[in-house]
Amino acid sequence: MSWSELERLVAEAEQDPALRSPLRHCRSLKEFLLVARKLGYAVTRHDLRLAREEHRRQADGPAALKA
Repeated sequence: MSWSELERLVAEAEQDPALRSPLRHCRSLKEFLLVARKLGYAVTRHDLRLAREEHRRQADGPAALKA
C-alpha cells in the first residue's frame, strides 16, 4: 500500500506549502524518506524508484515505444 501513500503525499504536498517545504529541503533520498515517514507517510525507496521510472516513461512519450 505504500504506492498509494506516495500518491497521497504528492497530492497533499502540491496543495499544502507547509508540507511541501520540509520535503523540498531534503538533500538526499534517505533524508526525503525520513522526513516523509516523520510526516506520517509510509513511502519506500521502491515507491520512489517506480515513480521515477513512470515519470521517465511519460517524459519519453510515444518516442520511447518506437525504440
